[in-house]
Formats: sequence, structure tokens, C-alpha cells
Amino acid sequence: MSADRETNHDMTHGEIALLLAEATEEVEIGTAPYQEVVRGGRRRRARRWAVATAATLVIAGSTGSLALAGAMGGDDRRTVATDSENPTPDVVDRPRYTTLAVGTDKGRKWEVRISVWEAPLDASEARAQLDAMPLYGSDPKGVRDAEDLVGKSWFFVDLVVDGTVSTVVQGPTEPGDTPSGKDMTSYAVPLGDDGSYRLAICRLPSTAKRAEVTWDNGSTTVVHRNPQGTGMEYDKAAIHPVDGADSSWFVASAPEGVAFKAARVVA
Repeated sequence: MSADRETNHDMTHGEIALLLAEATEEVEIGTAPYQEVVRGGRRRRARRWAVATAATLVIAGSTGSLALAGAMGGDDRRTVATDSENPTPDVVDRPRYTTLAVGTDKGRKWEVRISVWEAPLDASEARAQLDAMPLYGSDPKGVRDAEDLVGKSWFFVDLVVDGTVSTVVQGPTEPGDTPSGKDMTSYAVPLGDDGSYRLAICRLPSTAKRAEVTWDNGSTTVVHRNPQGTGMEYDKAAIHPVDGADSSWFVASAPEGVAFKAARVVA
């Protein structure tokens, strides 16, 4: 690229298109196989939360919450295209990202992050979003055509272990699905080679200040809201706001041999 092209503010449309094409060629898209495993909790309303091909409902703990356990089949597609900055609100063809937690397990680094897609207002926006989703590794299960996206915001929770990305939770949210009071939806996700469901990934109201996770060995983890403006401590269990979402999320992890049992909002 010449210095004239970088400094000239009177470029033609053709020159601008050429620059965009050159920039596009520099984006590297990679793939990695993944298998999705999801276990969900209580829902305020009977709506689709996580899409599963084989699901079983069970009672989780003494709170009376429901847990959804199942395996979601993937098509082995995963891209690594991301933006350095989140888009402005009302942009439907790019997701908004939030890192929920990071940690190390048996020397392997792991990270849990969530991407949220704005709800399209009409069929045209929905088609643009459905076309863009594969570029960011988002594959909304159960969506047959673009019109299924209208009016719904989609979230995708990814677990990254040593660079390998797996979408472990996904689902749409619709008007009226916003959690309130002490509502919580909990997902238990395996971490490590032992297959134990050692990660608790939870969605809760934006007003929640404290939550508690109970593990199957009787121990508990108390999770507090991360204070605004103090910086995110991703290596510690904390309740975080999520960019583009109307609720908060947190991730708590257990040591090897210990599995998720239940979770609840305390305050």
C-alpha cells in the first residue's frame, strides 16, 4: 500500500473497495472440532433455552430448579474470526463478547466466554445475521430459516481449553425471558479428561449480588458480584454483566473428582 493511498482523503470508491479487499485477505479463519454438552436449570417460562437433540429433565438440588442435560450435535465447524472491539448496539451482523472466567486445570489453560447477538427487527436483518453467524462460529440449533431469528437475541457460551473451542451452551432469549428476583438457570459443563461436570455456568438477574454453588461433595462456593469499575478478575468466581444481555452470568469451577450439584441466588 503506497503512502499516497494511506494519506489521500479524496480516494475513489474503487480504491476504497480495493483496500477493503486487501484487508479481508489478511483475516485467517481456522476450524476445530467440537461437541456441545449442556445442562440447564430452572426457567421462568416454558421457552426454548438451550437446544438439545437428546435431553432429560431432572430435579437439581433442594431449590426445586430444573436441570436440562443433553448432548447437542455439532457440524465440526469453528471459526476464530473476532473483533478487537464490541460493535455498537443494534448491530445485528456481529456478536458482542464478554469473558466470564479463565483458569488452569492440570497445566491446561481454559477460558469461558459468551457472545450475544442482537435481536433482528425484521426478515432483512435476520437474513444478514444468519449469513454472518458462521463467520464467528455461531450455529443456532433448531433454526430452519432466517425468520426464526426475528425478535430473538441469541447467546453462545464457549469453553476454550488450550486453544480448542467448544460451544457448551447456546439458546435464544425473547421478550419476557429476563430473569428477576432469585431466578437462575444453571449449566453444568465437563472440564478435563475425567468427564466430571466441574464447571457451573449460571445466568441470573442483573440485580443479583450474591449466589451459591453446591458441589456433590457437600462443599459450597459463594460468588459475589464483581464491583463496577474495579476491573474484572476472571480467575476468580464472580458475577459479571454481559455485553448485549439483559442478565448477568458467572462461572464457578471445582477440583478434580468434584461435580456440580445445585446453584441458587442468595441475595
